[in-house]
Order: sequence, then C-alpha cells, then structure tokens
Amino acid sequence: MPKQLPLVAMDACCAPLDREPLTQDQALELSHLFKAMADPVRLRLLSLIASHAGGEACVCDLTEAFDLTGPTISHHLKVLRESGLITGDRRGTWIYYRVHPEVLARLSTVLTTTGETVTA
Repeated sequence: MPKQLPLVAMDACCAPLDREPLTQDQALELSHLFKAMADPVRLRLLSLIASHAGGEACVCDLTEAFDLTGPTISHHLKVLRESGLITGDRRGTWIYYRVHPEVLARLSTVLTTTGETVTA
C-alpha cells in the first residue's frame, strides 16, 4: 500500500506567505498538497466531496458526475487520499469520502494576506 505523506510541518506553516517565508520542509509539504489539487478532476472531486450534504460523499455519487471510467476516478481519489486531503470509510460495497477541513484551512491560511503593505 502506498505511503500517505505525513503532515509534519503543517502546524508550523500557518503564517501567511506575506508575513514570513516558508522553510524548505514546509514548501515541500505544501507542494505535495497543491500538486494533488492541481488536476482539474481532482479539484472538482475535492469540491464535490466538501460541498456534499453532510460533508461526505459516496463514491457512487462522485462517479456519475464525470464522463470517466470508475478506475480513473478511483485513481484520482487515491491521489487525494494519499496526499492527506481526504479520507474514506468503506460501508458495505461503497466508500464514503470526507475532506480534512483542517488541511484545507491551513492551505487557505498560508495563501491569505495579512493586509500589511510591504515597502521596498
């Protein structure tokens, strides 16, 4: 089974980029998360899961939203899961996915500006 990327540096990377620069480890960690979201199918899957009633979506609901094969959707969900952006629970024959809101909040925070003006 592929190894999920650890979210080791995420607690330390909550300062907006315009307040302090990222360390090398923080940049590496964040780049994995942004890379997982960089594909349009994965970004749409993430939004479908996050906006679904109850905060979770069955894979059966997700596959019908795309003109893609089941294995292709499964691959994209696997990338999101291994990056730490989503988690899934098997219930009978279906898997239900949820986003990790704390990971999305940290990504949002690092991209938020503090509103301070920087002068050269």
